[in-house]
Amino acid sequence: MKRIFQSLLVLAAWLPAFAAVSAELAPDELVRTTSREVIEILKSDKEARSGKKLLDLVDAKVLPHFDFTRMTRLAVGKNWRSATPEQQQSLVREFRTLLVRTYSSALATYKDQVIDVRPVKLNAGDTEVTVRTQVQQSGGQPVQIDYAMEKKSDGWKVFDVTVAGVSLVTNYRSTFDRQIAEGGIDGLIKSLADKNRSLEEGAPGKRAS
Repeated sequence: MKRIFQSLLVLAAWLPAFAAVSAELAPDELVRTTSREVIEILKSDKEARSGKKLLDLVDAKVLPHFDFTRMTRLAVGKNWRSATPEQQQSLVREFRTLLVRTYSSALATYKDQVIDVRPVKLNAGDTEVTVRTQVQQSGGQPVQIDYAMEKKSDGWKVFDVTVAGVSLVTNYRSTFDRQIAEGGIDGLIKSLADKNRSLEEGAPGKRAS
């Protein structure tokens, strides 16, 4: 799981600055074109790797291009149907916050990784596709990261990420199943909220010197 979190820095490295652009690009071209742009931001602006500026970067580049509702529904699995609409909203909100904090922490560790995006063959009418990438790391083995994406009216949206063969959604599902079995849907919401508070307290810029 730690390896997944560390590798997730690339999630924010390829997302576009403008939604209008993302709606026009094929998913692999979207990844390829915009990865260079955001990586350059990280290289040129060291302040973008910490504090509020880092959170703002994730908020601007990542959030508009992820389908957090679908991600949460898949991660919660069969238990999603037993949650009330209010509980579902809380689950999406807390899971989204958790992932944003995770991405922010991963971005703070960026060290000149290079992203190799593989071409995607799209057939007419395809609305879902997997974009395969390989992250080249200095002094380490390449990491395979695949993005499951769905075509929406406003562009392609990510609904799952697979790192080195491990699905983010599937990985969380096993944890969520256990937490729901122990404390119900409300127990899972509380667990996520507690985790988010812990991550906020330990975020860059908030740690004690």
